Amino acid sequence: MTTRRGLAIGCGGLLGFAWTAVALDAVERAMNWDTRTADVLIGTSAGAELVATLGSGRTPADLLAALDAAPGADPILAGHVAVDPGKFPPLPRPGFPGLGLVGAGVRARAPYTALAGLLPRGRGDADWLRSFGHALAAPSGWVSHPATWVVGADAATGERVAFGANGARTHIATAGESVAAGAAQVDLGDAIAASWAIPGWFPPVRIDGKDYVDGGSVSSVSADLLVPLELDEVVIIAPMTSEGGAPATGLNRIERLLRTQMTRGLDREVALLRAAGTRVIRVEPGPEELAAMGPNFMDSARRPATIAAARRGLPARVAHALRADDLAGRGE
Repeated sequence: MTTRRGLAIGCGGLLGFAWTAVALDAVERAMNWDTRTADVLIGTSAGAELVATLGSGRTPADLLAALDAAPGADPILAGHVAVDPGKFPPLPRPGFPGLGLVGAGVRARAPYTALAGLLPRGRGDADWLRSFGHALAAPSGWVSHPATWVVGADAATGERVAFGANGARTHIATAGESVAAGAAQVDLGDAIAASWAIPGWFPPVRIDGKDYVDGGSVSSVSADLLVPLELDEVVIIAPMTSEGGAPATGLNRIERLLRTQMTRGLDREVALLRAAGTRVIRVEPGPEELAAMGPNFMDSARRPATIAAARRGLPARVAHALRADDLAGRGE
């Protein structure tokens, strides 16, 4: 019997992107599975870049070669990871474009979502993300994988939207549905920029008359959007969560406040998937990897140390996640 499997990748900035590249490679080796063959690929923020990469036919090994600046690395990936958008955002502009997130955060009891709605308009330049999306896109305007989904959030309502080859949807009805009547074609570069539009750092992205911000402002992974598909299994790779918590000292304690909130959200999404009968394999960074990353996931100077720590820790971490999934499947 064929296993219907989804892959969900969460937000995480530059360092989360690098850590996830190692995690994808470790998952492929441990599961003897080509992640590009997932029935559904769904990603948020940095995860959006990564699912677009896989959806375009490139592999985790290609990602690692680019991150390692290896000779012969894919030029599109190498050029993309060479861009450093900066450790800190530029001074923002006046205005609060994401006020809709405030109500959404209050309703969901998610303080980080509500606070994101109070951040001013960012002035960061997202052209590097648009260029990446355009370089990856097939002639159709999207990647070749038919069920690659990129998650953003409606700035006016806080509602999550999955952008795909078939337009923008607030849910994913089926993995391979045809283009709905009147559904607007979404530009892959704009979709990735929208998924990455961190409030206070990057400005909202306008798509089909609406403004969108970082999907991670509402959910770090949005794995629950896969519940209606009734998949057999979902592999979650989440740089910004840590099941059971993670110790911290100094400035890392500030990062842990956000991580704790995002972890609670993912816990709820995992519970929904399991209640629907879907097995969940959940891969997250451990203490050594978090120490290497530090409190700022946009600090490119920490990328080599992050990749090194991930290579040391992830094989055992993925093996543990597979054992935990097996125990959960048996109800132990």
